[in-house]
Amino acid sequence: MHLKQIIIDQSRFPTEEEYPFNLSVFKKTQRLELTHPVTILTGENGSGKSTFLKGLCRRCNIHIWEGAMRTPYRFNPYENMLPQVLDLEWTNGSVQGSFFSPELFRNYSQLVDEWATSSPGVLKHYGGSSLVTQSHGQSCMAYFKSMYKVEGLYFLDEPESALSPKTQLELLALLTETSKKGHAQFIIATHSPILMSCDQAALYSFDGETIESTSFKKTEHYKVYHEFFNGR
Repeated sequence: MHLKQIIIDQSRFPTEEEYPFNLSVFKKTQRLELTHPVTILTGENGSGKSTFLKGLCRRCNIHIWEGAMRTPYRFNPYENMLPQVLDLEWTNGSVQGSFFSPELFRNYSQLVDEWATSSPGVLKHYGGSSLVTQSHGQSCMAYFKSMYKVEGLYFLDEPESALSPKTQLELLALLTETSKKGHAQFIIATHSPILMSCDQAALYSFDGETIESTSFKKTEHYKVYHEFFNGR
């Protein structure tokens, strides 16, 4: 375990009228204890889990590579200010790490492919094959298997978007195995009941007034899947 606790200091909110500071989960949650090597953030779309994940990642001084910037229709000056109200408690000081999201990973894969034209050895870190010649899910798994060998704090934003159910099980096995080795800590925002079932994970729901600890079978995602398959 590298990161032990996250404190949300509402006294430093720049506003309470604009997103994300207008969300109840940020107004009413004071702290989040990280007790497991995998922390899973779950909740409906718009609940704030991905915003919290990115804000926490930036607060940990871990770079989020976002590719080309675009001009939004409506600019919100507060949207990226969440890191400024977060305080962190570490076990033995901050560590390196990375941020992953499927929509950004394709650009990263293309960049690695360009590097390989002058430094072919770089592909050895990803199983020896070009990431862009593999399927999206295959290239993601090659990245996970390479990156998570290194000690660090790793953020994943809805990684299941690029993965088949079978490949999600492969990622689940990798998270479980890597967590037991003790060098890596994961914080994951997900809608996947498969990833939520990780026995090394603590689950937190963003669907209430505050960020609340929950269990796998109490999540809305599990209930929806359970009801759907039982009704078929």
